[in-house]
Amino acid sequence: QVQLVESGGGSVQAGGSLRLSCVGSGYTFSDACMGWFRQAPGKEREGVATIDGSGVTRYADSVKGRFTASRDNAKNTLNLQMNSLKPDDSGMYYCAAVPYFTCASIHMPTAFRYWGQGTQVTVSS
Repeated sequence: QVQLVESGGGSVQAGGSLRLSCVGSGYTFSDACMGWFRQAPGKEREGVATIDGSGVTRYADSVKGRFTASRDNAKNTLNLQMNSLKPDDSGMYYCAAVPYFTCASIHMPTAFRYWGQGTQVTVSS
């Protein structure tokens, strides 16, 4: 049974930082494309970052230079370091996985097969 469990969300003031983590199990973590997505109330789910099996990352334009995705295959863990947070970064953040070494477009959440329950991030101005 595949499980993705996110942690690390919370409330922070604009300009602050948060670090999200996601632990995956039930599949071969090291061979999977992993992604972070977010969804604000009333908005569609959008891609934040993806990282493929070799560690190559892609980011949404809105987070480039502020967010960093990384993976620790020994610990089956995906991380997202979020710096210089803005109120627009608020939303539910989801970890996602698909058992392919390379990632499809960051703008295709439907390409991901497994999803976590999400962790809330709230950035106040």
